[in-house]
Amino acid sequence: MKLISWNVNGLRACVGKNFMEDFQKLDADVFCLQETKLQEGQIDLTMPGYHQYWNYAEKKGYSGTAVFTKEEPLSVAYGIGMEEHDHEGRVITLEFPDFYLVTVYTPNSQDGLKRLDYRMQWEDDFLAYIKGLDGKKPVIYCGDLNVAHQEIDLKNPKTNRKNAGFTDEERAKMTTVLSSGFVDTFRYFYPDAEGIYSWWSYRFRAREKNAGWRIDYFIVSERLKERLAGASIHTEIFGSDHCPVELDLK
Repeated sequence: MKLISWNVNGLRACVGKNFMEDFQKLDADVFCLQETKLQEGQIDLTMPGYHQYWNYAEKKGYSGTAVFTKEEPLSVAYGIGMEEHDHEGRVITLEFPDFYLVTVYTPNSQDGLKRLDYRMQWEDDFLAYIKGLDGKKPVIYCGDLNVAHQEIDLKNPKTNRKNAGFTDEERAKMTTVLSSGFVDTFRYFYPDAEGIYSWWSYRFRAREKNAGWRIDYFIVSERLKERLAGASIHTEIFGSDHCPVELDLK
């Protein structure tokens, strides 16, 4: 089973940059998107062989997630069931026979860390949500988690210590996740890999210089480890300031 996650940073823009060709080439069983920046009816994607599920932010042109899956899920849920978090279209949960699949677009702490306090509350509530699912069956969650966990997960750790996505607080929340029975699948296969990133700023020719961050993840319940077959980051695919990340299951 092949799963793909991609923050497209505006799906309409990405469709104009070979999105459909990349989608067909990747040929995933499940394809998750974040930051679609759409409202219902603003795009009509024909995806033969896929079921489509969308979660739109109430604010226009902002956030939003989508999942395309070949296998029809047993159930689908939108959001995490908490009023304060469920207006921005950030989460879709699909239930399959032997696991839950969750796509998530984690809130950014923003310039000046204006939203860091909210982000900390989100982290606690989202982890509680994931652990609740994990109590029923294993969980795979993926998406733009807006954090580089370790220094090897970004090009310039020293100059970014107090910037959104690499604060001590955000990194500590990821450590908490990974000590709560979950596995960062890319690091499971490549514990020491450096210089492999999933996001690059549009400024300063960052992608050309590979001055990036690894902030897009597949995280799985530890008891799925024996099913892990591979993880990869598709740095060769453009169309967004993020590139797709992949998980392969036995």
